[in-house]
Amino acid sequence: MSLVLTRAPSLPPLLARGALLSPFKRPGPDAEFPRDRLVLPRLRVDLARLAAYERVCGFPTGEDALPVTYPHVLGFPLAMRLMSGRDFPLPLLGLVHTSITITRHESVTATGEYELSVRVDGLVPHRRGTEAAVVTELRAGDEVVWESRSTYLARHRTTRRAPEPAKVVREAPKPLPVVSDWRLAGDVGRRYGAASGDRNPIHLHPLTARLFGFPRAIAHGMWTVARCLAAHGVPDRARVDAEFRAPVLLPGTVTYAAEGGRFELRGGGDRVHLAGEVCPLA
Repeated sequence: MSLVLTRAPSLPPLLARGALLSPFKRPGPDAEFPRDRLVLPRLRVDLARLAAYERVCGFPTGEDALPVTYPHVLGFPLAMRLMSGRDFPLPLLGLVHTSITITRHESVTATGEYELSVRVDGLVPHRRGTEAAVVTELRAGDEVVWESRSTYLARHRTTRRAPEPAKVVREAPKPLPVVSDWRLAGDVGRRYGAASGDRNPIHLHPLTARLFGFPRAIAHGMWTVARCLAAHGVPDRARVDAEFRAPVLLPGTVTYAAEGGRFELRGGGDRVHLAGEVCPLA
């Protein structure tokens, strides 16, 4: 069923509701989940917020084109409305964004009018708990011009084993060549939070991050992939796959590495924080 909204939901009340309900959730791959498809019609982009986002992520400003990651920001409040609800079985506290796949079918202008929709696509078992998939679509008229699929992991004890992938012996990929080292300021999380609306406390300040087990604030995963794609470049028609492997502590220094369509963000000891690939569409 589609539920049509008149405006984007406000994020702070949703985050608060999700936090309050988290202790009462009973996660599991067989749990019921919300089947509603949230729809926001006649969407127009706030150009001032877009410019702030472009600056913090390193995209060019002033162009009539949305960065490839920006529709995710537009859809995030709708996703939070679904994931903070009573009928979503995974606790919002501790939920980890593990991957995103973005498909951009054509260049998306910043001044156009769009229909945005978000839905939960299902739950699957994971060796560490249960993973939910959330699908976001952006339409111009009747055409889907941009879509994404994000996975979110809720860690919990499980006796059910996730399906084991077929074992294929492959040569370990060699590390990608270094392009540059980036020194990340301690306020990156606050600046990205202000531009995107995602003010999760683990990203804002060392004190609030420590409440959730982190020694310092950590960068938003979507900031790390946006920053890499701003450096890498993305064709108008392309698919982007990114896997979030380890948090990036702030402040800190990371290494951006890339070759061909592949890119990585690495930390000390060549620890991979983010790995991804850009594939042009035919």
